[in-house]
Amino acid sequence: MIAWKKEHGTVQGFPGSIDITNAEVLEVDCDILIPAALENQITARNAGNIKAKIIAEAANGPTTPEADQILFKDWKFMIPDILCNAGGVTVSYFEWVQDLNRDHWSETVVNAKLKEIMVKAFQETLAIARRDQVDMRTAAYLLAVQRVADATSMRGLYP
Repeated sequence: MIAWKKEHGTVQGFPGSIDITNAEVLEVDCDILIPAALENQITARNAGNIKAKIIAEAANGPTTPEADQILFKDWKFMIPDILCNAGGVTVSYFEWVQDLNRDHWSETVVNAKLKEIMVKAFQETLAIARRDQVDMRTAAYLLAVQRVADATSMRGLYP
């Protein structure tokens, strides 16, 4: 397939394959769907046709609020963008900290720190979703708002 893509500039037409549209790819029979390119791709129009049991949003905002409700009612497990693709922002923060401290962490150290933060964030979000019986996006927002409220309470308001 790699050679085909290099030669033709696309994977479409690959021998033995069936071409499908971008819209159809969201509705294929699969366990995990990872929308990773454009926003507003999963909508009220197509959410009911999603067969994947897990949707992991690697793009920013690929699911509309209306589709979120449909997927939640259909028992689809959503890992929302705010959580699923937070690794890049987290590693950017690590780079900033290293720069401030004139330090350098190995890839192993960065990956260990990233895993610790992401696993904790996922577990905390899942706990809120289960406790409050809400979807994972709502749980992530509840966690974020609570963290801001806690920080404001602890530090106070300042310019």
